[in-house]
Amino acid sequence: MIEGDPISRPKSIIDRAKAIILKPKEEWPVIDVEPATISGLFKDYALILAAVPAVALLLGSQIFGFSALGFHYRPSLMSSVSMAVTQYVFALAGIALLAFIIDFLAPNFGGTSNRIQAFKVAVYSATAGWLAGIFSLIPSLSLLGIVGLYSLYLLYTGLPVLMKSPADKALSYTVVTVICGAVVGVVLYTLLGLIMAPFAMMGGGIAGPVATQESGTVTVPGMGEIDLDKMKAASAKMEEAAKKMEVAAKTGQGGAVDPSALQAFLPGAIGGYKRTEISSAGLGAGGSHAEARYEAGDRSFRVEITDMAAMGALAGMGAAMNVNSSRQTETGYEKTQTINGQIVTEEWDKSSNDGKFGTTVANRFMVEANGTAASIDELKAAVAAVGPEKLAALAK
Repeated sequence: MIEGDPISRPKSIIDRAKAIILKPKEEWPVIDVEPATISGLFKDYALILAAVPAVALLLGSQIFGFSALGFHYRPSLMSSVSMAVTQYVFALAGIALLAFIIDFLAPNFGGTSNRIQAFKVAVYSATAGWLAGIFSLIPSLSLLGIVGLYSLYLLYTGLPVLMKSPADKALSYTVVTVICGAVVGVVLYTLLGLIMAPFAMMGGGIAGPVATQESGTVTVPGMGEIDLDKMKAASAKMEEAAKKMEVAAKTGQGGAVDPSALQAFLPGAIGGYKRTEISSAGLGAGGSHAEARYEAGDRSFRVEITDMAAMGALAGMGAAMNVNSSRQTETGYEKTQTINGQIVTEEWDKSSNDGKFGTTVANRFMVEANGTAASIDELKAAVAAVGPEKLAALAK
């Protein structure tokens, strides 16, 4: 293979990202024959896209802050910068680690060891995870980072093409690659004294999976089961989302609902809780957001409504993957479900009476209630009080 700087390739970073997301089976053969260097792959692609979730985290933490145990706070600028830099550095380090694992395992699955090709697979398959990182801009939308799991599908389709492994071994190659990557990654992060999710290696896109057959499922710790066939359907959703955003950009239609209109959905009281604070903000082409704080005695929670505008179509991709998971502890539980085509998340800790309940609406809006309450039912009632069905009407 002749090595050269990938900057010479005809596709821009935007064209490449769009192509690998929308038509991976067509794009991988193109990538396969392109000349490249490891430094070029990082300089012209990875360094740029890996910054998306890091910058989103930085801006989101400063603009919106975080909510926990009924309190809302914004970290200092230095704390936000530190979190963003840490995420950025480890995302890039994780890609390098993944590439070495891909290269090392290739012969075991009938493939050919090739360091440059391995880095191509690692870098380009991370695209979905990095782009999904934009949801870190608004903490309440972090759930939609599951769209980054599409990186699993990109890895699955790219390995047999670039590493020359038989197609019938693609799933097992993918499985072993990410399991090894997750284990080594956890050890690495532990040694460095950092607590990082194993799937940070793919920019938020992968974690240790378990699968048994070519059409089987991949189990992602903390996220549940993902069916590769569902991911194929999700690919169509991604293309649909791209078309909607393109039309919105050209026609000006599909813009975000005015922040004041979202604010009107937040009632003055919910049950015995009175509204004590309300605010809203426009995010330009990126959408709009409104939130309110409700208090009753020593308990309080926040209700947030976010309009993702045209970009909300990406939420449909997350639902298409039919992600379902659950986790129980001694004091509570967490679960994520896909109900009637919408992503629903629920968390509750009975020791602190703290939790959250959220749902996407019409694959465009996100409504979430989080904080302290007498029970999770009060948080569910808070979301219902917003009137999701009326909110959905705005998406038409």
